[in-house]
Amino acid sequence: MGRVKVFRDLIGIIKDKASQSKAALISNPRTLSLHLALLRATTHDPFSPPDPTHLATLLSFGNCSRATASTAVDAIMDRLQTTRDAAVAIKCLITVHHIIKRGSFILQDQLSVYPSTGGRNYLKLSNFRDNTTPLTWELSSWVRWYALYLENLLSTSRILGFFLCSTSSSVDKDTEEDKVSSLINTELLKEINSLGNLIEQIAKKPDSLNSNGNVLVDAVLGLVGEDYLSSINEVSIRVSEFKERLDCLGFVDSVELVCVLRSLEECKERLSALSQRKKVMIESVWGSINEVKDQIGNSKAYKEDEGRLLMMGRRNKVSESARFGERVVMKHSGNSVKFSSGRFLSFNDFSFPAYASME
Repeated sequence: MGRVKVFRDLIGIIKDKASQSKAALISNPRTLSLHLALLRATTHDPFSPPDPTHLATLLSFGNCSRATASTAVDAIMDRLQTTRDAAVAIKCLITVHHIIKRGSFILQDQLSVYPSTGGRNYLKLSNFRDNTTPLTWELSSWVRWYALYLENLLSTSRILGFFLCSTSSSVDKDTEEDKVSSLINTELLKEINSLGNLIEQIAKKPDSLNSNGNVLVDAVLGLVGEDYLSSINEVSIRVSEFKERLDCLGFVDSVELVCVLRSLEECKERLSALSQRKKVMIESVWGSINEVKDQIGNSKAYKEDEGRLLMMGRRNKVSESARFGERVVMKHSGNSVKFSSGRFLSFNDFSFPAYASME
């Protein structure tokens, strides 16, 4: 077994040297440093993370022109898509994650177009398999999970309007709270639902057997753990805003919010060991999630509408979901004007006069 490992490591070293020599021969002189930095950051060694020096070199291409940044992202994605080696794939994904967290706006902008332009999704690695060894087989599951997580992270960032977890787009908490308070309920639900999906994806991380203690896995968990803290903070801001709006939240919106909060609570146990930092803050957020969920579930209006909905479902022998659309029309067919935030609740009794239909 030891000889097999030495032989495999030797093959990896030879592949890395051959790739770098090939790049030196055929690469455009203007992009040679880019390709060499990428190859050196994404070696075949499954026991060493990307070298910070080479990562810094790759990130520096975001300080040049948009065309140079585009070339850098294209090179990373091309290496990610063409490799069949689990270590190389994870290192490519770590590089992508560093762009999201530390890259310049131009570099992040070039990266963000990949899953959203309708073209090829370069982060789609659901079929990735490296069965060379038990370790690479297990690392393959991390590749598939990590790629899907980064895709979710980019999607959530687009919905929020800024790169979540990025040091270059950090938002002042007061400014973020003001922005959130101005959102209508449907937009706020969309944001918290997207954040919930992201946290659920974090909770789905693979179990480690052969890869337990592997430096690549540890590097991934370190980056994702930092993201978790940022994500739970964003959830906290939106849960606090919904707490202000409970009295003017419609039944359908209440149902959707409860579903999101319940899904989040189901992830709590699997996330408990992910980050040892800010435990008091995290527990406070979980407490707020449970409080808001219970307040909605125990409210008289919620129980009455839920009971009425179930009765109509039995009477007409249709699915509960089929009644939701009808319920929305009835709920919003009045002429009252509802303000989003509970801070303006005193205005919610104001009504416009009804006018006859033009039809």
